[in-house]
Amino acid sequence: MKTPSPLPGPLLNRPFTFQEAVDAGISLRRLRHHGLPAPSRGIRIPGATVPAGPEAVPRPEFVRPFTTITAFSAASHATAFTFWQFPGYLPGDNDARIHISRPDTMAIPRRRGVVGHVGQFFDDEIVCVEGLLVTSRPRTWLDNARKMSVDELTVVADHLVRIPRVAFESRSEPYCSLEDLAQMLDRHKGTPGIRKARLALDQARVGSDSAPETRLRLALTNAGLPEARLNLPTQLCDGVVRQPDMSYPEHRVAVEYDGEAHSAAGQVVKDIAREEDFNRAGWLLVRISKRHMDNNDARHAVSKVRAALLSRGWSP
Repeated sequence: MKTPSPLPGPLLNRPFTFQEAVDAGISLRRLRHHGLPAPSRGIRIPGATVPAGPEAVPRPEFVRPFTTITAFSAASHATAFTFWQFPGYLPGDNDARIHISRPDTMAIPRRRGVVGHVGQFFDDEIVCVEGLLVTSRPRTWLDNARKMSVDELTVVADHLVRIPRVAFESRSEPYCSLEDLAQMLDRHKGTPGIRKARLALDQARVGSDSAPETRLRLALTNAGLPEARLNLPTQLCDGVVRQPDMSYPEHRVAVEYDGEAHSAAGQVVKDIAREEDFNRAGWLLVRISKRHMDNNDARHAVSKVRAALLSRGWSP
């Protein structure tokens, strides 16, 4: 069998459309070669197989041709959820099909491997990232509201409005504000899932540093415990300042969620020193781990924090 001619450099390692191939001088015979898998009409993938099965997650370079070949379209819904690396679980996120949206003045996208959507879009609701058109983070949050629970929508909202820690991240501003999310809801009244999104926005707070922290916060307030302060710098004795994940200053109770990173030897030493600082200052530190959260209502975590508050004079 004759060896096919090599592809031009720009198309060698990424999926491309027929039009891009023609513009690069590739012949139709070369495009029909069995070594170029076709995930959908008019699209080819060099040196790769079409993503399939539960483990398939469409990568940005794989998604881009689908938005290019269908005019005025952008990656959206579950595909945008994955692209933006939102925390949490999206029902049906093991579906390898790509979600594409267009303005509602146009026909719904219909092609193999695609879930098509149409809707109303404002200019700032579609952004371009390295050549890929994708719905903005706030619009993606709203688009997925129909499939998500109120608490999981809150987890994503907290992630979007979180103030980053400059020492550990490459950004200094949150992805958006609570006001930006509220404006998104006001723009699209009647959208499926908007009632859940409004409830989630009411629950969202600036200050949670991770999805587990948000889930813990919601479990505590849903159980009737007072609302905690989030990552509040706390002056302890000897000029020591600590910033617990959650705190109840009036009762001198602090709550920390210890994720997997806290099992490292170096981190264990730091956690012991942190607990000693709180103890010396007369605070009670409650440490929560994944095992305390491993049930629907996180009752073990709630029980630990409730007991600490009661011991410090809190009255339900």
